[in-house]
Amino acid sequence: MPEPSPPRRGNGWSGEASGPPPLPPAFSDALVMRSARKNGSMSQQNAQAQQVQHAQPSVGSIAAHRPHTVAGVVSDLEPDIDADLGGYEESPRDALQLPQGRFLDRERSWLAFNERVLELAEDPETPLLERANFLAIFASNLDEFFMVRVAGLKRRIATGVATRSASGLQPREVLEMIWSRSRELMARHAACFHEDVLPALTDAGIHLVRWSELTEKEQARLFTLFRHQIFPVLTPLAVDPAHPFPYISGLSLNLAVVVRNPVTGHKHFARVKVPPLLSRFLESSPGRYVPVEDVIAAHLEELFPGMEVLQHHAFRLTRNEDLEVEEDDAENLLQALEKELMRRRFGPPVRLEVEESIDREVLDLLVRELKVGEAEVYPLPGPLDLTGLFRIHSLDRPELKYPKFIAGTHRDLAEVESASAPDIFAALRSRDVLLHHPYDSFSTSVQAFLEQAAADPDVLAIKQTLYRTSGDSPIVDALIDAAESGKQVLVLVEIKARFDESANIKWARKLEEAGCHVVYGLVGLKTHCKLSLVVRQEGETLRRYSHVGTGNYHPKTARLYEDLGLLTADQQVGADLSDLFNRLSGYSRRETYRRLLVAPKSLRDGLVSRIDKEAQHHRAGRPAHVRIKVNSMVDEAVIDACYRASQAGVPVDIWVRGICAIRPGVEGLSENIRVRSILGRFLEHSRVFAFGNGGEPEVWIGSADMMHRNLDRRIEALVRVTDPAHRAALNRLLETGMSDSTASWHLGPDGEWTRHATDADGQPLRNVQEMLIDARRRRRGTATP
Repeated sequence: MPEPSPPRRGNGWSGEASGPPPLPPAFSDALVMRSARKNGSMSQQNAQAQQVQHAQPSVGSIAAHRPHTVAGVVSDLEPDIDADLGGYEESPRDALQLPQGRFLDRERSWLAFNERVLELAEDPETPLLERANFLAIFASNLDEFFMVRVAGLKRRIATGVATRSASGLQPREVLEMIWSRSRELMARHAACFHEDVLPALTDAGIHLVRWSELTEKEQARLFTLFRHQIFPVLTPLAVDPAHPFPYISGLSLNLAVVVRNPVTGHKHFARVKVPPLLSRFLESSPGRYVPVEDVIAAHLEELFPGMEVLQHHAFRLTRNEDLEVEEDDAENLLQALEKELMRRRFGPPVRLEVEESIDREVLDLLVRELKVGEAEVYPLPGPLDLTGLFRIHSLDRPELKYPKFIAGTHRDLAEVESASAPDIFAALRSRDVLLHHPYDSFSTSVQAFLEQAAADPDVLAIKQTLYRTSGDSPIVDALIDAAESGKQVLVLVEIKARFDESANIKWARKLEEAGCHVVYGLVGLKTHCKLSLVVRQEGETLRRYSHVGTGNYHPKTARLYEDLGLLTADQQVGADLSDLFNRLSGYSRRETYRRLLVAPKSLRDGLVSRIDKEAQHHRAGRPAHVRIKVNSMVDEAVIDACYRASQAGVPVDIWVRGICAIRPGVEGLSENIRVRSILGRFLEHSRVFAFGNGGEPEVWIGSADMMHRNLDRRIEALVRVTDPAHRAALNRLLETGMSDSTASWHLGPDGEWTRHATDADGQPLRNVQEMLIDARRRRRGTATP
């Protein structure tokens, strides 16, 4: 077993590391972490991560069988092009002391993101069923926030790990802020549904009604449905000395029922779980829908024959559902995860939602038995759990939704006057292809690339990362076909992708059974990078074809998520992917690459060095700018680099979908920083990093967000885009997103987001997503994102 690499001095990009400046105490923890990262010191866990868990035969070892062909591929590569930034002087990154209070709180920022989702639901200009969809998204987002972030805060408080966050708040202060802020947002969410969306749905002929509003005929029809399809799967659970309070699973909808024995006069409590496999809204007659819990509640006497049903109230519990797995042996990771998935069902409660009409005595019993605090109880107008509105959004009413958009094949991949499928390998031999999903079709690009590779007899090997994929994945099918036809197939399955663990375990086993080499990455590190590598025999040489993306290999989400991807036959990218896959599957300690920046080693330092370099260009009078598009901007080292660049006069533009801890527009600190957020019909998911670089623009795309988990605890990869047309197109995209004439939310120095949707004359600002759709409709699949 090779030893871990010795600690490296410096940041890997610009020589020796200088000592950190003194900072206010509130930020000392973040600074120590950053200093440790710069000096290459690692925790024991990360040191282990450099050692390899699987001695699987590496697909890259094909090269060993054909040394005469591979030598020609590798010998003329420039090693470690990006390891040296050109001999600029040491950045004065630590010369300026940055003020305390410069980081916004990440949890408050996340709640502000979900508030932006809610604003789309509140906007009467949003198509009606899309408003219902945004209400469901808001509810689903908040569920996950409580299951993961709130649960984590409670765990830290309970275990005494109560260190201040980068924003200077103690965990208890953050938790109380969350309780207060989420209560406000949930009240707004309920009001939007009851006062705006529900009446508008009624006007559109979609009636969401309660049981008492049904006609006798409708009630009779639903009684028949209840008897045949609902009653057989219900299990009433009594609570008395012989029956302890039942386990309430996370996110399940339940009825708290009080019944009375007419003989003894005694009251009893019972719980009825609403089966999650039933449709959330049942159609009572065409265009009329009633919540399933109303149907169950109306027939409780069927469940408690001979008893008097006195009252019933809906309630819903949210539990800690984050995973904790001790990874000391990757071979046991599959079993460990399966056990933890079972244990997840029994996580401690973090939120109790109840109907506001609930009886106080019943509520007291729930609070006592479920062991939740008063601050964690959220009384709401029924119906609870508005994630059920996803079902309403799926109704076939196209006039109430965004206009239908079907992605076309990218122009560089489209076949001209031919009935046969395009030859993607031939296209890539002539040029790189920059894909922009969902505007460019995923199925005719990335999916077709892998399907063609699986069917091509000249393809010798396929290497693939899978983080999340769909249940009926054509990507998985293609990999299985390739393995069954005798190709070497390596699949790196990230079975720890949150809330997709069960599906990923299933696909890992299916791939293994088909003969694929399945590995689970490095201990302590999630594999989040989006990489695909195809090795093909072409005459006397081997050629590598690569895909590096920002999104998952998931055909369904590729129609809803905005993402970028680079398809290329470039030999440097191919060699980098070979090296990186060998690190993930075999004994490799490579940490520097030719056209990649890879976390957890070179990515943060590579970006910070480039941001610092922009300040040097600006001082020298050369073109300089920093443009970043990410889902989240939290990492203190990257944020501080942006502050230093701003102080030097460099314009810094940040386009962020979700959390942002940077505080723009503060005089003397960040007056040159602008932060924008865009939400719409597609989920903005791509990550782009663009630098002026003294007039020679540098642009990177990849999987990494600017968060500790991405930069320290995940394998992430960015690829440098070299085609000048592609770089220009990506810069135009960033400029459009940041433009004051584009509809977006603007972040202020106080951490408040302001929506800018209309101009001074009240006319709507341009919508960047609709602009891109219109462009694709006008000219199907050009190379310009």
